[in-house]
Amino acid sequence: MGPLQPDDGPATRRYVRRARGIAVETLAFVLVTLLFPLLLVAAVVVDLALWLRRRKPWMAVRLLAFAWWFLAGEMLGMTSLLVTWLTTGGPFVADHPRRRRWVYRTRIRWAGGHFGGVRRIFGLKLEVDGLELGGPGPVIIFIRHASIIDNTMPDALIGKAHGIGLNFVLKRELELIPTIDIGGRMVPTTFVRRASKAPEAELAQVRRLAIDMEPTEGILIYPEGTRHTDAKLAKAQATIAERQPHIAPLAARLRHVLPPRLGGPLVLLDEAAGAADVVFCGHVGLDGFEYISDIWAGGLVGTTVRVKLWRHPGSSVPADEDGRTRWLYEHWQTLDDWVGAQRAELGPGGRAPKAAAAHRG
Repeated sequence: MGPLQPDDGPATRRYVRRARGIAVETLAFVLVTLLFPLLLVAAVVVDLALWLRRRKPWMAVRLLAFAWWFLAGEMLGMTSLLVTWLTTGGPFVADHPRRRRWVYRTRIRWAGGHFGGVRRIFGLKLEVDGLELGGPGPVIIFIRHASIIDNTMPDALIGKAHGIGLNFVLKRELELIPTIDIGGRMVPTTFVRRASKAPEAELAQVRRLAIDMEPTEGILIYPEGTRHTDAKLAKAQATIAERQPHIAPLAARLRHVLPPRLGGPLVLLDEAAGAADVVFCGHVGLDGFEYISDIWAGGLVGTTVRVKLWRHPGSSVPADEDGRTRWLYEHWQTLDDWVGAQRAELGPGGRAPKAAAAHRG
């Protein structure tokens, strides 16, 4: 099994962070559950007033329902992690194959519950092309990042379909969510600091994810490093033109996704060295939902979400760094072109024209 990556911070800080996170989510779940009837009445009043004034979708009721659903999922997730930890040796066992398998299964259910809740509550239509390409492992998955919603998509779709345990490269801020913080330390996970003063140390941790990967495992990384916006794209292209002129023409062609940050993807491709296939995952329909305020505006309701996967054998990855960089950009450009084509077909708001929707079945 590949090595686990323990928290490198002080133990006291870790215990305080987890205790605070568990307490906040538990208290929020209890309060929302007890006050749900009153909160629901208030939400109905707000939504009715906004619907009568400007026919806005009923977002207050939807957000209240999802808040309860999310918190209930967190309670189930934390309970499952606790049971898994206790029944696989607790504090007396640092690592165990069965513990890892159960954590992967827990996370698939957890992510599937959250993503499924979004789909049902907001009426999303999901279309997936090439899901069969997500497995078997070992695989390295490069997925675009467009919103606060797509974090649960990999486990909910690829992990569930193929029974693959995904080892993530995540930003440190997600340690504030107890299920991610605790569960992420029970399987190989790298929590990176996006503005780290020691990037080489961060990349060394990312590289460790590709050591001794099992056929039932995969690595997932968001090459963009952050959620896409047009402003971020323009800034990234300008920075690359200044600091990396040799790849500036490749970055300048992108229109719908951010240029990949090369550090993490390249060290994973190097460490895997052909032992793992590479899967690219693109999606449209969730763009622009960076914050809860974006969801409140109502555009998420009834959106069509399309997902497409491409798989390439590990043997097709060039052996040299320059070749890998160009290979990565080539396939990232394919993903960018697909996103552009889907946006043109779906139109504003992610709603396919009737003729196109009928054609797709």
